[in-house]
Amino acid sequence: MFVCVCNNVTDKDIKHAVNTHGVGNVRELKQHLQLGDNCGKCIAMAQDIIDTQIIDESLFKDVG
Repeated sequence: MFVCVCNNVTDKDIKHAVNTHGVGNVRELKQHLQLGDNCGKCIAMAQDIIDTQIIDESLFKDVG
């Protein structure tokens, strides 16, 4: 799904940045993807996706 229509950024793009680059917030995400510079409506959704991806990945991480 498109998160930032202005810059064609998808939820998959954001998840990839979290998994590959360790992105933990929108400021870090903007170093890898262009989003939020035009209308800014995508910022909250992008942070929600980052948070969810971090939680999902930590639940399935091998701790032992």
